Amino acid sequence: MTSSPVQTHQFDSRDPAAIQGFLSATYDPKLRIQSRNGYRLTHHRADTGPFAIATTRQTGHLEIDASTLGGLVIGHTRTAHVDRSCAGSAHRFGPGEVFLVTRPEEPCTVHWHPGEVELCVLDLSVLAQVATTAPARRPGRIEFTELGAASAALARQWRNTTSFVRDVVLNSPAAGAQSLVIGNAARMLAAAALAVFPNTAFTEPTAADRNDATTATLRRAITFLEEHAERDISAADIAGAAGVSLRAVQLAFRRHLGTTPMAYLRRVRLVRAHHDLLHADPRQETVSAIASRWGFASHSRFTARYHASFGVPPRETLNT
Repeated sequence: MTSSPVQTHQFDSRDPAAIQGFLSATYDPKLRIQSRNGYRLTHHRADTGPFAIATTRQTGHLEIDASTLGGLVIGHTRTAHVDRSCAGSAHRFGPGEVFLVTRPEEPCTVHWHPGEVELCVLDLSVLAQVATTAPARRPGRIEFTELGAASAALARQWRNTTSFVRDVVLNSPAAGAQSLVIGNAARMLAAAALAVFPNTAFTEPTAADRNDATTATLRRAITFLEEHAERDISAADIAGAAGVSLRAVQLAFRRHLGTTPMAYLRRVRLVRAHHDLLHADPRQETVSAIASRWGFASHSRFTARYHASFGVPPRETLNT
């Protein structure tokens, strides 16, 4: 397993030129910022590669023009009010609300009033790992049809998801150093974004998908994930190895095993973690380190799942 350490960056300045340079380098080379008065901006960013989460606050009234931010940029206003204009539509977002800053590669103008905003930048390739589009049977470009959350409940789901990723994954050196944990977190964010913001992702299997959801497909998929459980693999990777669409492999697992490909993979990894706990030296290893190695970011969730499967807490197995 290769490590994928979280890179953290801090920035704090009252110099408009320095702020312009920093935000342009971080988000968009063509970014333009205008302010009527002086202001201070602070920015803390944790970057993993497939996604980054940043908390930034400023004290002025800024007008920001962005041309191509790249990736999917999702904002959550904590204390600020944000007016966002994009493709002929304009909206205002207040504290607690979540929104797409812009559609990928689409220009936008943002009026950012004093306060704090959280940003999540998600690599577009991660979306294709958890969803596909109709009518193509291979992952295609997903388009977002609305820039605001579909409901207040879904906005809350996004806040809860980012809180989990930030507090459990990014703030844990053991978890954040594991590529399996980072990959799982990226796909968790992608799935949440697709659930929260209306889009063209296609979720229902086609007739061809149903025909492909055979036991032979299931066998090929299981062989692949058992041989590569230590790698950061997605449901789309499993489908590719099985030679069918993403929906077909999901339907095959549901039809024949009553589960999902990723749930089956988590079970395989739990068994591997059990093996490592049995053979580990408790003076050299910890439960958290072994759990993180196999993609389990939350110690409490791993413990509960392990106890339910093996009848004892993992610490007892380690110390046997």
